[in-house]
Amino acid sequence: MDLLEKNKETMKKFETAINTADAKLIEELVWEKAPFFTPASPEPLYGGKGYLSIVHWMREGFSDVQWKLEEMVADVDKVAVRWTLTATHDGEFLGLAATGTKIKATMMNFYYFNNESKIINDIAADGMIGILRPLGLSK
Repeated sequence: MDLLEKNKETMKKFETAINTADAKLIEELVWEKAPFFTPASPEPLYGGKGYLSIVHWMREGFSDVQWKLEEMVADVDKVAVRWTLTATHDGEFLGLAATGTKIKATMMNFYYFNNESKIINDIAADGMIGILRPLGLSK
């Protein structure tokens, strides 16, 4: 299997890892020094443990959160993924008490890989929030 196919396979396994919070699988897929950024932390988080901390943070506010890999475009060292996130706001999130609101959102991420097909970086697209936040229309 060539690197391109390995990276695509990594993303399929990654979907399982984040939806199950499987620490062993995420450690297998994510380079230990890979930086990840999130609104939950002003500093980057690193490696599989850092990535899982993002998953756990999301689950504090949305216990049933799930990510579905809808579409993937791959190159030798990177993969673009369109995700659909579904969840119920049943816990506090960014200071907002649970509302019971069911949400469905589209996310776009670019994942970068090393020669072992481990994720070494994840860049999320801001989308509309990148316009609303600076205007003070969103947190």
